[in-house]
Amino acid sequence: MKLENERTHQMETFEPLTGTATIYVCGITPYDTTHLGHAFTYLSYDVLIRYWEYLGYPVRYVQNVTDIDDDIIRKSGETGEDWLALGNRWTRHFIEDLKALNVRPPDVFPRATDVIPEMLEHIQTLIDRGVGYVADGNVYYHVEADPGFGRTSGLRPEEWLPMANERGNFPDDPHKRAPLDFVLWQAQKPGEPAWESPWGKGRPGWHIECSTMGLTYLGEIIDVHGGGGDLEFPHHECETAQSCGITGQPEFARFWLHTAMVRYQGEKMSKSLGNLIWARDLLKEYGPDTVRILVNSHPYHETWEYDPAELGPAQALARKLEMAVSAASGTGDPLSVDDSIAGFEAALDANLNTRQALVELERLGDCILSAAARGHNVTGAQATLHKLGAVFGLRFGQSISKRVQEGWNAHYRRFL
Repeated sequence: MKLENERTHQMETFEPLTGTATIYVCGITPYDTTHLGHAFTYLSYDVLIRYWEYLGYPVRYVQNVTDIDDDIIRKSGETGEDWLALGNRWTRHFIEDLKALNVRPPDVFPRATDVIPEMLEHIQTLIDRGVGYVADGNVYYHVEADPGFGRTSGLRPEEWLPMANERGNFPDDPHKRAPLDFVLWQAQKPGEPAWESPWGKGRPGWHIECSTMGLTYLGEIIDVHGGGGDLEFPHHECETAQSCGITGQPEFARFWLHTAMVRYQGEKMSKSLGNLIWARDLLKEYGPDTVRILVNSHPYHETWEYDPAELGPAQALARKLEMAVSAASGTGDPLSVDDSIAGFEAALDANLNTRQALVELERLGDCILSAAARGHNVTGAQATLHKLGAVFGLRFGQSISKRVQEGWNAHYRRFL
């Protein structure tokens, strides 16, 4: 399998560093979820993970919940709802949506606040190594002290500050040594939740949360780090800087993958613009297989515009595949599926080309229906279609799998 590694901008053969493929995907900040942009990200990585398992790799998957950050605090203030209750409610909503879509649950689904002690240790390590500094109860990462900063995104230095400013940086923070420096620990402001630290009460910065969860649950070097494309800079750049500063390793993730943006009404689909299509609303009218086919007909790296007209063909394909796996088999010569398997695997081996893989599934479905109508034995072909369809999490009208049910239910209980 070859994946386009955004760190090197090259197609590279994927093999796990150890016997287990490890992946960290940046999760939700739970205050309104799950729109189609979210679904595109998590359904894309779901296919990648399921395909690894299809290929025989054991997988350890971590997806975090950013349960404390500026957006949660702001939303809590606007609604009057406690920040923890707000986050728990929307996380449960998210889990319900992903379970309905038959998404393979992460093996670890941590809250950022689960690893506060580990964050404090990591921040102190960065201070000790000269890339972190304390200022009036805050701790910052000093970008100019890191000669490797920029290696993950590949952006030119003159692009760093403008892009960071567009995505939440506060360049005029008087405690900073330089405008691009980013917060590792921020001192408590009135009314905000806070934790004890060697530098005073406060809360962690966003970037150190993901670095610490990745290091804690997956180790010093991750096979694949993923997330939405809008996280590449500054979030993933800062994650790399911190993590390598903590471990001394030359890299934090061997492969960086980012899902492209989903657009609607001519703009990126986003909470701030309010141009959202909710996965839950689509599921009320269309089955989960239809929604998955709609989303995964767009490869993870291609920006696309949501068009309701695509739902009809997606629904037709979902119905066709369901008919194919349940068609009455004849007793004639069995249908060969070698070409279908080869085409399906070739598509996903080519940087996870989900669009072409779905074309191969449809071809197999057509062959099964035609062969069954002519009296051929299609039971083996139907088993193959079921196995290949499972890489896309397709249910073919059946119930949600036991692994999906039990895994998400266990995570759900932590957010009650």
